[in-house]
Parts: sequence; structure tokens; C-alpha cells
Amino acid sequence: MAEMWRSPQMVPRFVGFLSSFLQRVAETNDAIWIHGGGGVPPCHQKVTVFHGLSKPGITVASYLERIFTYANCSPSCYVVAYIYLDRFSRRQPLVAVTSLTVHRLLITSVMVAAKFMDDVCYNNAFFAKVGGVSTLEMNFLERDFLFGLGFRLNVTPSVFGSYCAHLKERCCSSFPLLPSTASSLTRSPHLLPPSPLLPATSIRPSSPSDIISPRL
Repeated sequence: MAEMWRSPQMVPRFVGFLSSFLQRVAETNDAIWIHGGGGVPPCHQKVTVFHGLSKPGITVASYLERIFTYANCSPSCYVVAYIYLDRFSRRQPLVAVTSLTVHRLLITSVMVAAKFMDDVCYNNAFFAKVGGVSTLEMNFLERDFLFGLGFRLNVTPSVFGSYCAHLKERCCSSFPLLPSTASSLTRSPHLLPPSPLLPATSIRPSSPSDIISPRL
């Protein structure tokens, strides 16, 4: 499925689709996990390092566009990040993708995918600046994400191909690319603008280094 990425419009289309999809998932889960519409008892709602205290001011679309612009990941990283999110959700059903978790899950999944897939990638400190969190928090997000995945990072060609086929169909049928989207999603070699800081997380790192307060 490598030909999927040969079109200059395919990656922006997928980025747009992924942000739209995650936004819908977060809104649906908000009604169940945050507002109690699904009748989920509070005691069953697991609070993790991925949970912010409040909904971030930046939209999922703008957040993923920022990641795409400055992280300079290979196109395949976004598919692998999607696969990791799918695996994480299946293994950690009590850590739902909501408006309180989606941003941290997104930046972490892309960073882990870039480290696993790309020969050269930015370090945690850079991804922290992109994502609007402290380097310390980025380290703990990565750790908990890896444990949540059971360290299952390998993606076979057949699995990658099946996800690509599914995503290509979904992207082309339900998320047509607008000209404005294609022009706005471009990579930048310049210095990062000020980070859109995420609200503080409700969980502090459980290690001796947790005495260092996050910058958020």
C-alpha cells in the first residue's frame, strides 16, 4: 500500500480524516464517560496521566495539524499511530478517548510511532514543545503508553496494508480533501511557535522524580 502515499494530497487528507474521526469519538465518549450519559459509574472511570483537568482550548484538528507541520514524521507514522491508538483502546478499555485524553494520546502515539518507524526523529523534549506539555510529562506519557500497549510496537506488512486499505476507503469516501486543507497542511523547517499548552493532568508521576512540578 505504499502507493497510497505517493499522492501529495493523500497525507493531508488522512490527517484531516484522523482528526475528524478522533473528534467524533471524543464527543461520543464524553457523553458516556464525562457527562454520565452511558451510565458508567464514576468508580469505573480510570484516571490516568492522559487525563487533563479540563478540555484543551485547541481543537483536535488544529492540534494534529500542528503535529504534522512541525514533527516532520514520515507519512507511515500516522497510520502506525492510528494502529497504536486502536491497540491501546482495545487493551485499556477504561482509558477512553475523550476530550480530556485525546490530545495527550495523540501526541504520544505519533511520537512512539516516529521513534519506531523513522531512522531519524526528534527527541521527547521537542515533541513536548509541539504537544504543549513538559518534557517530564512527555516522558511519563510515553512510558504509560508503552505499558498500555504491552510493548506491542511491531506492525507487520499485512496489518499495515489492511489498515491502509481501510483508511484509504474511509478517507476517499467520507472525507474529501478541500483545497484549503491541502494548502494549510504543510511542513515547516522553522522554529516552533509558542506551544498551545494543555491543561494540567490530574495524575502526578508515580516515581521519585514526581517532586518536579510540570510547567503546565
